[in-house]
Amino acid sequence: MVQALPTVNAILNSISILLLISGIAQIKRGNRSAHKKTMLTAFGVSVAFLVCYLAYHFGLYYFTGSSSKKFTGVGVIRTVYFIILISHIILAAIVPILASVTIYLGLKKKWEKHRKIARITFPIWLYVSVTGVVIYLMLYHYPVAAIS
Repeated sequence: MVQALPTVNAILNSISILLLISGIAQIKRGNRSAHKKTMLTAFGVSVAFLVCYLAYHFGLYYFTGSSSKKFTGVGVIRTVYFIILISHIILAAIVPILASVTIYLGLKKKWEKHRKIARITFPIWLYVSVTGVVIYLMLYHYPVAAIS
């Protein structure tokens, strides 16, 4: 079960990407109702991701004694991986706060404040979702990963 969670996480991140893009498209079309439903669903998917992510790392630690999988790439790709990973981790730490505030302001119909923070939240949330999939691919499907 634990071995399947990285793939589940990548799928949840991919769904989040599609929902975020759909949500922004809905609001640009002026469809507030669809935007609201889509963005709340994106938030729910992101919460599900967080639960699965934590379960994976706790499970991995329980079964192996290590809470993370090591990236085995060497050279430039290793540097690229860690640049992506570090930026992903830093930004992922603030997404729940930004998303919660953005959603709260939208639900309270404080449109000006909602729009202002959404312009910050959206690209960060999208970046975190996309880089989550990239990290998964690099960690579990990069050719060197198959050797380890």
